[in-house]
Amino acid sequence: MTSAPWPSSGVVDPPLLAVREAVSRALAEDVLPLGDITGSLVPATTTARAAVVARHRGVVAGRLCALEAFGQVDAGLVVDWMLDDGSAVDCGSVVGVVSGSLRSILTAERTALNFLCHLSGVATTARRFVDAVTSANPRTRVLDTRKTTPGLRALEKAAVRAGGAWNHRGNLSEAILVKDNHLGGLTIADAVTRALVWWPGRMVEVECDRADQVTDAVDAGASAVLLDNMTPDEVASCVRLVRAHARGADVLVEVSGGITLDTAPRYATAGADLISVGAITHSAPVLDLGLDLRED
Repeated sequence: MTSAPWPSSGVVDPPLLAVREAVSRALAEDVLPLGDITGSLVPATTTARAAVVARHRGVVAGRLCALEAFGQVDAGLVVDWMLDDGSAVDCGSVVGVVSGSLRSILTAERTALNFLCHLSGVATTARRFVDAVTSANPRTRVLDTRKTTPGLRALEKAAVRAGGAWNHRGNLSEAILVKDNHLGGLTIADAVTRALVWWPGRMVEVECDRADQVTDAVDAGASAVLLDNMTPDEVASCVRLVRAHARGADVLVEVSGGITLDTAPRYATAGADLISVGAITHSAPVLDLGLDLRED
């Protein structure tokens, strides 16, 4: 298998600007126009320590967003993290402790937890898919898709990496993916030829739902074929077709389309290099995390 053309897996923080903008928007939703009127009931001089505690098992992600939320509300708040993004947590695990003004902690609490719970949920779902796939075929990589929450793509893709999965293209400029709707105006051969001439060095992938399209894509010089909504048996047949081609060793085989935790291992066993799963981002349940005041 050739190297994946997208950013590698691993815990890499999202761009700080994306974090700041997302947190700023979220806080504005929560505190405008009059601020935290309930929190204002708490004396300004009251201080406290509160722990972020996991209510269920999962994988942590989104610490940078939580830190930014506390910091934007009150630069005097101090957050001590016990666990890194990508760390597994059990029920009752303490992820971090925030200390300072109780009024400020309460104001930032929901925004910080919203990011932590959502992004940790993405990381947890990613880890489940990775575990299921690698147990069947350690060479197969799990990827996300562009089916992300508008405005949160960089954050969600960072959470995917924290979960041990890989990122597909981050935007329409990173790589070329010729899908069925593109083929309404040109052939596979035309699309690949133009792509290689106009965007040399870019990944060129063709979505295929039939074996003859796979042959056309590989013949034309595509870097990868995306087998969409095929059965594992059909995928195995197409993998053999690609590998038998003179260029077969240089072509990645990706599968997508309604793949679940139950079916993912079958696609890995069928020989897919990459399995892309939109559900990692668009359907990940949150990881339940709470903020508990500490007496100590």
